[in-house]
Amino acid sequence: MRMQSGAQRKTPKGEPFSVRFTRPTDSMVEEEARRTRRSKSAIVESLTEEAIRMRRFAGIGFRGDDAARRPWVIGSGLDIWEIIQMLDDFGSIERLVEERQLSEPQVRLAIAYRESYPEEIAEAVAQNRRTATELHELYPFIQLSATA
Repeated sequence: MRMQSGAQRKTPKGEPFSVRFTRPTDSMVEEEARRTRRSKSAIVESLTEEAIRMRRFAGIGFRGDDAARRPWVIGSGLDIWEIIQMLDDFGSIERLVEERQLSEPQVRLAIAYRESYPEEIAEAVAQNRRTATELHELYPFIQLSATA
């Protein structure tokens, strides 16, 4: 699941401003831009957005490759969308906490994040809930195995 930054949602840009990094920081940003074939501005914007989200929601981190960054609840091993999907399936925070190795604060953190980024989380859950038929239509070359 890809984190949708302002640039990806076509959000209007703010006023330009200048920033000067130390040489080591500038070198790291430049290397990341080269590695991902993106502009330095795009790198700084995505890193800034992740940092702001992690400050707003203490206890989340981001993982995945550059094209598929996704938020997860630190200490749970689960992406936020996974916790939200389980919450939907279990029907209540209490039942989810009782039946899985999650704490109530971890679940509430995932809920708070979803409330701020509902489309991002809904999209990830919807992608995961695709049927075998939908997956086969999208990717006819894959072999789907039956599960018990």
